[in-house]
Order: sequence, then structure tokens, then C-alpha cells
Amino acid sequence: MGSAAPLSASVLLLLLLLLLLRAEQPRGAELTFELPDNAKQCFHEEVEQGVKFSLDYQVITGGHYDVDCYVEDPQGNTIYRETKKQYDSFTYRAEVKGVYQFCFSNEFSTFSHKTVYFDFQVGDEPPILPDMGNRVTALTQRFRGGYWKELDKMADYTQPGGTPATEGLGRLAPS
Repeated sequence: MGSAAPLSASVLLLLLLLLLLRAEQPRGAELTFELPDNAKQCFHEEVEQGVKFSLDYQVITGGHYDVDCYVEDPQGNTIYRETKKQYDSFTYRAEVKGVYQFCFSNEFSTFSHKTVYFDFQVGDEPPILPDMGNRVTALTQRFRGGYWKELDKMADYTQPGGTPATEGLGRLAPS
């Protein structure tokens, strides 16, 4: 019986340590959902003051592959708004603690439903390698260049039959 108290204290200490470690890790959610024509879908996430969050989204099927998207802070202020976008990314450091809302709208469409993918991440993700944030690689140089802008220009061209020239690229380019 005398050894049960130190064992339970050790288990309790271990659980507390695991909870503290878990609290500092970034969290997030990925979801692919159907957005009917003339509809809006909103999602909510509690974010602490000073914590960074990011939203990446992409329309993967439907119509012209476009949706409206906006993000509101807990006080109802719009901190991001884009209309008729195929894909985009938004990163923000929360100025106030509370529930942030992000919405996707297809209200401008009267006949075309969309399939939308999004990835919402909360917290700073540590770099894969130490000092990675200060290093420039060939890949980051290419992204900083005009590579994606050139792909966007290709989206304006169509192949015979009306198929966009970028159809085979999978619409994965960041903006």
C-alpha cells in the first residue's frame, strides 16, 4: 500500500507533462465538403490572443472552380475577404482571444454546387530543421519568383474544346 502513493503521483506528473507538451503543439483541421449553389457554410475555431492561424483552401470541383471566402474575428470584424477565388491562403496572428469564424459562400451561383477543400491550422509549427527559417533553398527561390504567376497566366488560355490549359495541373498552386 505504501508504494501506491508514489506510483499515482508519478502517473499524475507524467499525465500533466504530456498535457503541457500537447498544449504547445499546433492543432488544425482538414475538410473537404460540398457547398450547394446559393449556399454559405461557416466554421468556427477558438484562438488565443497572439497565436498565429492559417487557412488554405481550394475549390476542387464545380462551375468555374470559385467561391467567396471571408474570416471574421470574435468581434465580428472582417479580417480577410476574397471573392470568386479558386484557391488562396491566409495567415493571421490573433489580436484578441475568442472564436474566429471563416465562411465559404457560393451564393452567387444559382446552378453549380462546389466541392471545397480547406486546411485550418492554429499555432506556430516548429521548423523541420533548426535554423530552417533563415535558409533560402532552390525551392523557396522558385516560389518567390514568377513561377506561380506564369501558371496563373496559363489559366486564361483554353485548349480546343474549351478546356483550360491548366486542367492537368491539379490547381495546387499557392497564390
